Amino acid sequence: MNNFSFNCPTKFVFGRGTTDQTGAQLAALGHRHALVVYGQGSVVRTGTLGRVLASLDEAGVSYVELSGARPNPEIELVRKGVELARNEKVDVILGVGGGSTIDTAKAISLGVPYTGDTWDLFSRAAQPIAEGKPPVACVLTIPAAGSEASDSCVITNDEKCLKKGLSTDLNRPELAIMDPELTFTLPPYQTAAGVTDMCAHIMERYFSGADAVPVTDGIACSLLRTLIAEAPRALANPEDYDARANIMWVGMLAHNGIAGVGRNLVPTSRAGGWESHGLEHELSAHDPKIAHGAGLAVIFPAWMRYVWRENPERFLAFGRDVFDIEPVNPEEDGVDITAEQAVADAVEATIDALQEFFVSMGMPSTLGELGITEADIDALIQTLEQNKGAEFGEFKRLTMDDARSIYMSAL
Repeated sequence: MNNFSFNCPTKFVFGRGTTDQTGAQLAALGHRHALVVYGQGSVVRTGTLGRVLASLDEAGVSYVELSGARPNPEIELVRKGVELARNEKVDVILGVGGGSTIDTAKAISLGVPYTGDTWDLFSRAAQPIAEGKPPVACVLTIPAAGSEASDSCVITNDEKCLKKGLSTDLNRPELAIMDPELTFTLPPYQTAAGVTDMCAHIMERYFSGADAVPVTDGIACSLLRTLIAEAPRALANPEDYDARANIMWVGMLAHNGIAGVGRNLVPTSRAGGWESHGLEHELSAHDPKIAHGAGLAVIFPAWMRYVWRENPERFLAFGRDVFDIEPVNPEEDGVDITAEQAVADAVEATIDALQEFFVSMGMPSTLGELGITEADIDALIQTLEQNKGAEFGEFKRLTMDDARSIYMSAL
């Protein structure tokens, strides 16, 4: 187990009806004037926003609103939010929605004390500033990104056709309201894409360059098994509270860092090379209509098939602990194959099982299903290199030629 630093300062208020506690919880933390950030209509149609605003009124917390947060959130709305937050002198940024809305709130919070363009923080031209930064709170409506507890924030710049992430403990929300009943109305595709994103957050850490860490690996595999069990229940019965609650809590645990402690190569960094996320971000940067989780459903198995030979034992452990897949023993089982082929068969069966789980939820298995063709790959590689450099990754260092091969294999 490697040295690590784990920080999770967020207060979680979880359960039925907790949405109506939002105002009281913010007031208890000393907040009096909020910027409420939300998306493009669903939180209004379902009545969630009305409940949140009513709770703010009841608790004496005034507010201004900013709507329009979209999937793959864009820097232009962040800029508007920064200006509004400054002019209104708000003391908290409250995101009501899923990861895209919460990331918008995080980016606005980061931009308030910075005197330049907020995009500078994401392009690494400047560093985030703690002094004068209003805290972030959230009411989670779409379990997926884990943004309610993570140090991550991902923003798209449509003009530059770039999607960049920024990880800092300054991003971690002060308060997260988590009401599983809010997820009853989620469309099946959104539920499935969210579960896929959670799986990817766990697996990015599991397939870091570190040696096995039994306690952490056990947490990771348990979370994955929970998702594999609960997702079909939630899709079959969208109002299955326990299934929805388990999925929502896994989403937080998948990305608050606990599933990677001790697997990080640098004590102050998160575990994993995040290769699949890097490859997928180019897809949804080039076409914001591509759901991040749907892109990951295609990219992650393709990455696995490309890299598994770097450390077959890691993949065998994954197959055993998540899917109960073991390689056959040629001598004991009387099978006429080599030991090497038995390992390859077990690994391929493991990757197939993962992809079959994604597909069973309605996720795509090829880039073609997402509208990506071979003609698009040059543009993907160009922006990938801008974002990642000539090489990136940890489990296996990937060149741009490697990335091209992974994209091609997924067509």
